[in-house]
Amino acid sequence: MKPVRFWLLRHALVEARARAVLYGARDVPLCPLALAAERAQYERLAARLPRPARWLISPLSRTRETARAIFAAGYPAQTLTVEPALIEQALGAWEGLPQHEVAALFARRPDQFWPLPAATRPPGGESMADVVARVGVCLTRLAADHGGEDVIAVAHGGVIRAALAHVLGIAAEQAQNISVANLSLTRFEWHREGWWIGGVNEGPG
Repeated sequence: MKPVRFWLLRHALVEARARAVLYGARDVPLCPLALAAERAQYERLAARLPRPARWLISPLSRTRETARAIFAAGYPAQTLTVEPALIEQALGAWEGLPQHEVAALFARRPDQFWPLPAATRPPGGESMADVVARVGVCLTRLAADHGGEDVIAVAHGGVIRAALAHVLGIAAEQAQNISVANLSLTRFEWHREGWWIGGVNEGPG
């Protein structure tokens, strides 16, 4: 099997009102001020990302709009394939709650990378452990289907941490401690011998 090179890109910053609450799998818009201010970062991404490549996005508009901003900055426009398994963690009944209220339930700081423990499943939602399982199945399928290709996936912080838990073989709780900034790249490859990690949370340049 030929190696598959994965380029996971976290979407751009969402609007301020959305950042004040737990938005999870809600479809919230990007921050227009950040989009305008970060033009140089999109240009660096457009120059750095491989060509040709297969482009995947989640079902949420913030991933589609991030990809379109990269195309507008110089990367040739591509077909964007929606991959449902790349959607952010569904937080069920807790979506829309202020960040500090959820963090207080678990004695966590609101500024921690993830506000709830990995095994906690909100009512009507998913635990981070559920997301790791979902994303792991997705990566295994993509690796089998796209031998020799570069796969660029515009996804979410929780999804990228889940992917790292899968490829590194670490617990979901440990993966929650990994920083994944907006517009950062995480790179890994699948070879017959296993996974190879190229970079985590890299800046656009």
